Amino acid sequence: MAATWTITTMDRDITQGDKFDVVTTLHYDVTDSESVGDDTFIGRVYGTVALAEPGDSFTPYADITAETAVAWAKAALGDDAVSSTEASVAAQIAEAKTPTTGTGVPW
Repeated sequence: MAATWTITTMDRDITQGDKFDVVTTLHYDVTDSESVGDDTFIGRVYGTVALAEPGDSFTPYADITAETAVAWAKAALGDDAVSSTEASVAAQIAEAKTPTTGTGVPW
């Protein structure tokens, strides 16, 4: 199991100071799955993270790659939050495989 990070959308300011198309917020989706026999168990976390104002290393919106955006999201979140997010996805899968709670009615 390895969590997959995807940027689903980016919010941007059309102009910010002397820069154009400045990404301000990243919306991310972290997913993983595990198949056991005919069953597939899925874990997912969706979130957003704000980016700091761009400095000298500004990358215009049109030049941003998916890999770069994921790296920015992880950097903005920090190592602890990245680890916590991936642990949450893994915990969802573990809970789905061996539930500890249930819902429903007895009739």
